[in-house]
Amino acid sequence: MIQVTDDGRGGADPTTGSGLAGLAERLAAVDGLLAVTSPTGGPTTVNAELPWRDRAGSRAAAR
Repeated sequence: MIQVTDDGRGGADPTTGSGLAGLAERLAAVDGLLAVTSPTGGPTTVNAELPWRDRAGSRAAAR
């Protein structure tokens, strides 16, 4: 999980524009999630959650 918080004015909307919407699409493509909290007056917090895969375990299982 990755969390980014700023000290800006807030009001970010992932349904408008292409920045946050594009990030949400990229995360969804790998079964990840994007959550944006951005009340008027700030701060904005963006949480990106990515699936975890144990690469060493995956190699051992494939043998």
